[in-house]
Amino acid sequence: MQTYTRDDLTFDVTDSGPADGPVVVLLHGFPQDRQAWEKVTPHLVEAGFRVLAPDQRGYSPGATPRGRTSYGLRELGEDVVALLDAAGADTGHVVGHDWGGAVAWQLASAHAERVASCTVLSTPHPAALLWAMRHSDQWRKSSYMALFQLPWVAERSVLRSLPGMYVRTGMAAADAQKYADRFDTPQSLTGPLNWYRSMLADQARGALKRRKRTAGSRHRITAPTTFVWGTRDFALGRAAAERTAEFVSGDYEFIELEGAGHWLPEVHPGEVATAITQRVRSAQ
Repeated sequence: MQTYTRDDLTFDVTDSGPADGPVVVLLHGFPQDRQAWEKVTPHLVEAGFRVLAPDQRGYSPGATPRGRTSYGLRELGEDVVALLDAAGADTGHVVGHDWGGAVAWQLASAHAERVASCTVLSTPHPAALLWAMRHSDQWRKSSYMALFQLPWVAERSVLRSLPGMYVRTGMAAADAQKYADRFDTPQSLTGPLNWYRSMLADQARGALKRRKRTAGSRHRITAPTTFVWGTRDFALGRAAAERTAEFVSGDYEFIELEGAGHWLPEVHPGEVATAITQRVRSAQ
């Protein structure tokens, strides 16, 4: 499978490994694409898994709708459900990094019946992140998101920062250049930035749902879950990472990679593949 569709959108996907192996879905972050998993995938294929790595909404040329409202987490999660359907998989082991991690949390919450296990890299549970914004310096680490709300300005600002931004934050120059080549115009960044621009609407919906819940009924993730976090992550701090455990009621493991930064799939593919493999096998 090289592509799959949802409604009138066509997504590009890399399909690797044995067709009858356990399905592992790899969801990339920002500003990355499915190339993020090129060093991780061979390890997973060797372990016998079928690995699906899509270019997500806003990254696949055939799946870049206009307008920020098309990029809410609900839509992004439904895109992955459509991928599982296209692959003929009732369930999948979902792995996400950065924004892909946010989609993984969304899937594990809204479509628990489709998630056999969940491995999230870097990105804490959204409720833990919201708590850390109020109780730690996470708001400072996340301040760049305000700039990303600005149309035209954000695209050009991010474009000017590439590939240096990746290298300054720990990525190898060769990996940084492949992303700079991928995002080489302001237009190529509009879809990815729309993920950030949809956040306010997502947060408003989340607040409304929380008000409707009774005290003590806060939803928790029930899928077997591993959360992997680098101790030198420039964007996501310890407070949210440690708080994440409170929002997972199933089997949970928190893995700290000492000295690791944010770009875990590219810089620490062996450790990432090991964490995924152990989680998948423990959930079977």
